[in-house]
Amino acid sequence: MTKYIFVTGGVVSSLGKGIVAASLGKLLRSRGYSVINQKFDPYINVDPGTMSPFQHGEVFVTDDGAETDLDLGHYERFTDTNLGKFNNVTSGSVYQKVIEKERKGDYLGATVQVIPHITNEIKSRIVGATKQFNPDFHIIEIGGTIGDIESLPFIEAIRQYKAEMGYGNAISIHCTLLPYLPTSGELKTKPSQHSVNVLRSYGLQPEILVCRTQKPIPKTEREKLALFCSISKDAVIECRDMKTIYEVPLALEEQGLCSVALKMLGVKEKRPDLKSWEKLVDKIKNPTKSIKVGIAGKYTKLSDAYISVVESLKHAGYADSASVEIKWINSEDCVDYDCCKKALSDIDAVVVPGGFGVRGIEGKLNVIRYARENNLPFLGLCLGLQCTVIEYARNVLKLEDANSKEFDDNPVNPVIDMMLDQKHVKGYGGTMRLGAYDCHLKKGTVAHKAYGKDVISERHRHRYEVNYEYIDRLAQAGLVFSGMSPDGMLAEIVELPKLDWFVACQFHPEFKSRPDKPHPLFKGLIDAALKQKQKGKN
Repeated sequence: MTKYIFVTGGVVSSLGKGIVAASLGKLLRSRGYSVINQKFDPYINVDPGTMSPFQHGEVFVTDDGAETDLDLGHYERFTDTNLGKFNNVTSGSVYQKVIEKERKGDYLGATVQVIPHITNEIKSRIVGATKQFNPDFHIIEIGGTIGDIESLPFIEAIRQYKAEMGYGNAISIHCTLLPYLPTSGELKTKPSQHSVNVLRSYGLQPEILVCRTQKPIPKTEREKLALFCSISKDAVIECRDMKTIYEVPLALEEQGLCSVALKMLGVKEKRPDLKSWEKLVDKIKNPTKSIKVGIAGKYTKLSDAYISVVESLKHAGYADSASVEIKWINSEDCVDYDCCKKALSDIDAVVVPGGFGVRGIEGKLNVIRYARENNLPFLGLCLGLQCTVIEYARNVLKLEDANSKEFDDNPVNPVIDMMLDQKHVKGYGGTMRLGAYDCHLKKGTVAHKAYGKDVISERHRHRYEVNYEYIDRLAQAGLVFSGMSPDGMLAEIVELPKLDWFVACQFHPEFKSRPDKPHPLFKGLIDAALKQKQKGKN
């Protein structure tokens, strides 16, 4: 029987509930148990696909084409489990489904209400995910902060679900902040007490308290939290700030989080196998090399907008015992080529990530041109590939008016065009080419050597593609199309093999990278940059 663990957060937002949920998943997996994570987001958007990255960070895409919260990226990276559309639930999707049922008459004339109709729909999403994966443990994170009006239906739903599952089959973990007052040298427990009181006022008593803190929790404060929050002392778990998020599972294991949860759920304790993870963390904390990589995009003021790209670069660095420093380059600052050269002068490699819209495009084209002309290791992702093709068409093919139909409705040379199956699509939400698609690699190419296989599967999120009518001309001018869709119509990977590393892909490889299994394209980029740096020293 699947056991359920609900994770809530209080006091402040951005406490790291997602990392705690992902870390617990990792600890359970290290004991040989199967685990899935699920995220409940209280916002009314049906999914985050139409939301600005400035507001909500990146949109993480799953194999089955779901546009989800970035926490699913943490879940996948920590537990090495591919998740899907059942693993991210929003208020918008819940209300949409309930209203659809009401319109069809499914409720037989009943007055549709938050309780029981909305809460029943939420619970059905829990059951649906459990049925799909049939895991030993199902970890569910509730987005937002306790006290937010938006999250109340979710809190009520899990209160009901815990009661229905019965004692010993479901527990709640509440994540809080213990503020430290330097003037008095004290950790204050009162905000956490109030947060738990609010949660209890909704009928939900947490069994475990995970406390985010800068300092160790003294015995007296630990006892106070246990007393006033009605939990056992060993269930007050300290979670201090770490050098890397990948150290959190080891810290929580040391605090006994997983063992306490297993005991409460009546599940047999097993010896965890965390040796490979410990080696990974040791590499992260004790690098032997360093490298600086630029990310040239338009959402650089919020690093969460490119969080999977950042993590993928770091993963590739870990494999080489190298620390990766990120330099954020606003593509709008690179519209002037001299400014672009200055911005790129102190980096060892550059990534042009995905995105939408014309803002900053000319700057991205300059970044790509500089990388190509100066043999700066380069990786283009999604829009990064499209910009690569535009830059090559303009500056090598001499089609100076080459452009994308995304930026110009009637370009003279539309080297990037809207996909045929997208031309009659209405609306924006969930209508792009989404999810995993196969790609056939050309033997002997850089991409083929990096992957070591003939056919790969990667996740997509785009409406536009390389115009097939220009592929032969671009290829004759030296741009190698090393990856194509199975029907040979869609360009998936382009490269310039004469350079140390100049590769761009139409898909998003960052979604499949793991801390202990870096993605081949990111690994290739970092390897090339380190090799160049070593040559420079010699």
